Amino acid sequence: MPQHLTVGHLLRQLQDLDPTLPIRLAANPDWPFAHYVAAEVVVQNGKAFIVDDGQEDYLPPSVRNALSWS
Repeated sequence: MPQHLTVGHLLRQLQDLDPTLPIRLAANPDWPFAHYVAAEVVVQNGKAFIVDDGQEDYLPPSVRNALSWS
């Protein structure tokens, strides 16, 4: 997996998932919270920006463990 994710890499990771599965953003290992992802993607200056749409709750311990954030 490259350090800098591209749209192609993201699409390949998501293509076999249930399309109705909600998506959350895991942010900041020091303050492990799950964040909503906004429905809008902004493309500007040759980059796609996926927008944070607010905090949902603490990141589940199983996710923190999978990310080695524990």
